[in-house]
Amino acid sequence: MIYTCYDMIRDCRANRAAGWSYFVTNYVPTIRNFIAHYFPERRDDRAMIERVLLALRNPESGLFHSLDPAPERWFVSELRQHILAAVEADRASDRPEIELDLETLAGALSDLTIVEKQVVWFETMRYEKDDVAAMLKMSPVTVEKIREKASELIRAKVDRWRRSLIRNNGGQLGRAATALKSENCLPAKALLDVIDGRSNWYRRDEMDRHIAGCWYCIDNFCRLREVCEMLRNSVALTEPEAVPFLTLIGAPARKLSGWKKLFAAGKTQ
Repeated sequence: MIYTCYDMIRDCRANRAAGWSYFVTNYVPTIRNFIAHYFPERRDDRAMIERVLLALRNPESGLFHSLDPAPERWFVSELRQHILAAVEADRASDRPEIELDLETLAGALSDLTIVEKQVVWFETMRYEKDDVAAMLKMSPVTVEKIREKASELIRAKVDRWRRSLIRNNGGQLGRAATALKSENCLPAKALLDVIDGRSNWYRRDEMDRHIAGCWYCIDNFCRLREVCEMLRNSVALTEPEAVPFLTLIGAPARKLSGWKKLFAAGKTQ
């Protein structure tokens, strides 16, 4: 039987060993990768990783709140949001020297296409042009041209400017976009269908009209593309690597099957 992300969410909610073992083994590397990308100064801080894991383990975190059929990529996108929030709660990032609010950015970039807006948004997410090119399947040269175009549009709307303005304001722009979620926003499955090439054209036109004016959906779109790339390169923990983390969060012990009990007993004799 295949053990799915849905099974993991169900088992973690019920505090079952199978769920926590699967979560730690497969997603502690993801926690590390997100921290290393968004908080590079803390990439080697094992204590930070442990505090984030404990925060996620807390039922009040809400990470395992959904029992709807949950594609792994949707779950990891939600996990990302919880990780970033936990790190910020542990120690808030410094405010940028020159601030850029989402309203100003949105007004300056209103005439860009959905793809162009994603290119810009990936800059708030700290991705270099080669990474963005891979995720959006375009050339790095095209990414750079779109970024330069967006930078000049924003420059015309602000009193103070520097080339790193979008990147430096990434955290607060992301939080502002997340707060814009409405009942009209597209579910993750619909966006994943677009990424996977499964959406029909009638539905796609309807979706595009909404996404074009919705920075929550632009953000969600980019997060799901980011997750696809991250999962492609993720390597699960080995059992010895996972044990200390399972011990840390007080995960229930896994029950051994009959033959495994006999094998374990034989090893101790």
